[in-house]
Amino acid sequence: MSTPTTTADDGFPATGRLASVDYGTVRIGVAICDPDWILASPLETHPVSTPEKDAQYFIDLAKSERIAAWVVGLPIHCDGGESDKSKESRKFAAWLKETTGLPTRLFDERFTTVAANAKIRQGKTTRKKTKQRVDAVAAQVLLESFLEACRYRGELAGHRLEDSTSDESLDDA
Repeated sequence: MSTPTTTADDGFPATGRLASVDYGTVRIGVAICDPDWILASPLETHPVSTPEKDAQYFIDLAKSERIAAWVVGLPIHCDGGESDKSKESRKFAAWLKETTGLPTRLFDERFTTVAANAKIRQGKTTRKKTKQRVDAVAAQVLLESFLEACRYRGELAGHRLEDSTSDESLDDA
């Protein structure tokens, strides 16, 4: 079990800092990992604004954090099917790739918010602090899951933006 050693055909790198995104229409959670894909940490929660301001935020973030690629959470039902929220996430991921020029993958985010809430509750924080941090911690859980899936497989996990949305392809994630 090791991390991938070559760049994928979609340009997704095998090393370099990744940022994961827990997309929402009100807030967007962001987490990052080290260049060797060992440790993921919550970074911040970005309040959604205008398309121009959001674009500038992600461009600046990619530059300041030296991001090599993005992992965007894809909400999938327990049965493997997709929803309207899945379509929104796919659209956001395509926008993010186009806006920043960085490779972007989608990764199953089932139960990340539940896991994030459990992590935060362990720290005995207030409800207000929990609400402020949950999206960034959900992005951390997403990134940890992505990194672990890559290590387990020895190849990149997740879906290229061009992948189909069939239930069969989702089961491969």
